[in-house]
Amino acid sequence: MELFESTGAAAETATYPAPQPRKGFFTDTTLCIGCKACEVACKEWNQLPSDGYAFTGESYDNTGELNGTTWRHVAFVEQVHRVSSTSDALLQPENVLHSVAGRWLMESDVCKHCTHAACLDVCPTGSLFRTEFGTVVVQQDVCNGCGYCVPACPFGVIQKREETDGHAGKCTLCYDRLLDGETPACAKACPTESIQYGDLDELHARADARLARVRENEHFHDASLYLRDTNDGIGGAGAFFLLLDKPEVYGLPPDPVDTTRDLPQMWRAAAQTAVALVAVTAVAALVTRR
Repeated sequence: MELFESTGAAAETATYPAPQPRKGFFTDTTLCIGCKACEVACKEWNQLPSDGYAFTGESYDNTGELNGTTWRHVAFVEQVHRVSSTSDALLQPENVLHSVAGRWLMESDVCKHCTHAACLDVCPTGSLFRTEFGTVVVQQDVCNGCGYCVPACPFGVIQKREETDGHAGKCTLCYDRLLDGETPACAKACPTESIQYGDLDELHARADARLARVRENEHFHDASLYLRDTNDGIGGAGAFFLLLDKPEVYGLPPDPVDTTRDLPQMWRAAAQTAVALVAVTAVAALVTRR
């Protein structure tokens, strides 16, 4: 399915921005050091309120999750296991002298800018729209705070800003910066280039090559590209990730599906049921008259 399709004569004469090559993020979690520079840059550029400094007790994570005012979230996952043999320990030199081995998994999460975006489909006001860069953006001055988009998102990304104006909020992939030819703030601030921005086709090629190197040279055989597949339940995403473990380890759904995918079939079934009920009622009425 194409992101941009003509909808008739009106579309031909309208002065919409010309479609650009689809932009996106490739987040290589093997390079993430958990510095949270992306979180801070996102907050500063978009003038979002801070999350405070409350200790959640979940590693070094003070933001907890994505929400209406937190559009980047660095997840910290601590994995600890017993070393069963000397060979296992040698795979992690820093743990040779210890009976317990472990590793940190860190991942900067963000809106996925889905190809099949359910939040966009259910928005009744047109507040959510697809930009010329293929990203999905909320227009704050159009949002009425209905919240239909919240349960529609299969990732739980978009949320209402209950403490302020009640409108929905999420990553815009710095749409205002893109219009000026600038890199999104989070990718600009990332010191290790864990967050990479660019044309989505180029990012796919770069990610494929990186995955091969990670598997072969760095011995992370369980590594995978999450949301890289354009044939998955959301048609692929504008923000995809190289993960070292299963998606659910990072708090991500393993097989996300466009929540509006089955709506046409459901409406057809409802219509057929309604027609059948009308027919049965009519027949019953005729029989009663006789």
